[in-house]
Amino acid sequence: MAEDQRRPGMRSVLAQPDFRRLWTARTVSQWGDIFSFVALAILIYRLTGSGLGVAGVVVAEIVPVLLIAPIAGVVVDRLPRVQVMVAADVLRAALAGVLVVWHDDPLVVYAVAFGLSAGAAFFNPAANSVLPSVVADREIVAANSAVWTAAVLSQIVLAPLAGGLVALVGPGWAFGLNAASFLVSALALRGLRLVAPPRDVGRRRLLAEAREGVALVGRDRLLRALAIGQLLAALSAGATSALLVVLAAEHLGAPANAYGILVGAIGVGAALGPTLMLRLIPDPRRPLHVFGPYVLRGLVDLVLASVRSLPVAAATLAVYGIGTSTGAVTFNSLLQSHVTDRTRGRVFALMDLLWQTGRLASLGVGGLLADTVGIRAVYYLGGILLLLAAAVGFAASRTPARDSPSSPD
Repeated sequence: MAEDQRRPGMRSVLAQPDFRRLWTARTVSQWGDIFSFVALAILIYRLTGSGLGVAGVVVAEIVPVLLIAPIAGVVVDRLPRVQVMVAADVLRAALAGVLVVWHDDPLVVYAVAFGLSAGAAFFNPAANSVLPSVVADREIVAANSAVWTAAVLSQIVLAPLAGGLVALVGPGWAFGLNAASFLVSALALRGLRLVAPPRDVGRRRLLAEAREGVALVGRDRLLRALAIGQLLAALSAGATSALLVVLAAEHLGAPANAYGILVGAIGVGAALGPTLMLRLIPDPRRPLHVFGPYVLRGLVDLVLASVRSLPVAAATLAVYGIGTSTGAVTFNSLLQSHVTDRTRGRVFALMDLLWQTGRLASLGVGGLLADTVGIRAVYYLGGILLLLAAAVGFAASRTPARDSPSSPD
């Protein structure tokens, strides 16, 4: 019993009604997102007949975060977060519903993709910010592990199913399912009753409060290291993830179905990561456990650029998946513990902004590098960037992770 109290697991947090509502909302919404993501890719390729057209959907999903994230963070810190999430769900349900009946115009598809991403720019920092109000501090890692594990397992199971069904019966039903998932999420969240802490927002302007969040990250040593690590990791992962299919074909010389094997290997590792972490590490909310996975992932990228064996590549990508999932869980958990409630939304929104900025830049540079120098150069550079991210984090690891939660002066 004492061991269970010291190291709560995913089962124990899922037994709590409030967290279960939040987990249900995020998981069901994730199911709809998976079907929608697959359907959007297939649909836009049918409509445009080009890879550039498919890339346009990715750009349409990234740009709203770049434009909206700073203001979204302020809104999350100003308004009741559950209401923000419900409003974002209702908006996204309406937008997804548009594609049920009107999905034969590429401009409409891009516009809806833009709107769905804009809604997520509000929902995601709100959901990450509200989690510490739903579970106890010692349960934050287990709660984040439960959310991440459900998302990964959903992707492993549902993505192949979505692709097959879209090919058989068309994309309209997938968008309808996505709309329904947002409504289910909103209903689950409406039953979540939180005591909102008092917020001294006064009459300050939105941009001033957004700048306050940036200043907080800039002057806090640990947050600054996390932000730099987030950007460097995005600069690496944006290209290496998107171009894995190129690596399989050009460097590994693998058959067409090998890409699915490699993606599946990442998924298996990502699903195992949180469970292994909870069993082996008493308190993962330390800079070592946040930045250590960058080393793991960086070494994997270097191995992928150096070997030509498909089994070795698959095995190392499973290790990459473990690093991705444990890194994501510890990153979110450390932020949630280190940052005070009144600024948490702005900090998470800024991290989203950095991630999408780096991802967009990485897609452009990585594609150019692969075409001019070769795909191996993309993975060598990606590995170096991740190792650099780890070095920045370790240099800042002298700062205690949770001694004095950060807040603006």
